[in-house]
Amino acid sequence: MPPEGLRRLPPGELVLRARGGDEAAWAALTERYSPMLWAIARAYGLSRVDAADVVQLTWLRLVEHIGALRRPARVGTWLAVTARREAARCLRERRGRFDDQPLEVLPDPAVFDAVLAGRERLRAVMEAIGALPDLCRQMLRLLALSPTYAEISAALDIPIGSIGPARARCLASLRKRLEEAG
Repeated sequence: MPPEGLRRLPPGELVLRARGGDEAAWAALTERYSPMLWAIARAYGLSRVDAADVVQLTWLRLVEHIGALRRPARVGTWLAVTARREAARCLRERRGRFDDQPLEVLPDPAVFDAVLAGRERLRAVMEAIGALPDLCRQMLRLLALSPTYAEISAALDIPIGSIGPARARCLASLRKRLEEAG
C-alpha cells in the first residue's frame, strides 16, 4: 500500500516517479487504476480469469511504454484504451477457440471514454478540493449540500456577509488548482 502522500499526487507526477523506479508510485498507480481496468475487462463479458489476464497485460504494457507516454497526466486514458484493446484481443482469441459460440456485443468505446473523462475530472476536482485550506473545503462542501447562508454562517462561525466573498476566493483558488493540474 502506497503512503498517503503519494495517493494524493496527480497522475502525471506518479508516472514521472514510476519512470524513475519509485515502487511506491507504482503501487499508487495500480491502487488508483486497477478497479477501472477490472471494470473495463468485465464489461467486455470476460471471465474472471480472462479479465485478470487483461488487467495484468495492461499493466505490463504500461511498464513497457511508460517512458514513451507523451502526456503522463493522461495515464488513466492510456490505461483505459489499452485495457479495451487487450479485452478485444482476448475476445478475438476466445472466438478462435470457440467458433461455434456467439461473440458478445462489444461495449461502445465512446461510452468508456466519456465515463473515464468524467472520472478523471472528478478525481482532479476532489484532489484540488483536498489541497484547499480547511475553511474553503468546509465551505464548498456545505455549498454543495445547498444549505442557506445562515446555516453556513452558523456552521463555520463566520458572518453571513463574508460568505459570498469567501466563496468567490475559494472557487477562484479551486479553478487555479484545476488549471495547474490539467
